[in-house]
Amino acid sequence: MNREARVRKTKASAGRKARKELYVLRLYVAGLTTRSRTAISNITSICEEHLQGRYDLEVIDVFQRPILAREEQIIATPTLVKKLPAPLRRLIGDLSERQKVLIGLDLRRLG
Repeated sequence: MNREARVRKTKASAGRKARKELYVLRLYVAGLTTRSRTAISNITSICEEHLQGRYDLEVIDVFQRPILAREEQIIATPTLVKKLPAPLRRLIGDLSERQKVLIGLDLRRLG
């Protein structure tokens, strides 16, 4: 196999691997306020549309689990933390600005 064919094969394999990566997401909310419910609905919709079968979304109420919020240094809610794939990202707000959320999750490129 020549070098160019190996490079193409490696790029194709990397592309397939990237599409199959598991997204580990944690959404920190403060109770079931309207803003919290909106954030839950928005991220669930985005995950189902763009990450179907490739995501682990955990909703964490900071009132119920304050130690987790402290460990993650959550200072505002709702906050979405993308733990995997790297890099770690934090998005604050109700996640209604869909394009910004997609860019923040590396599901869309700028431009």
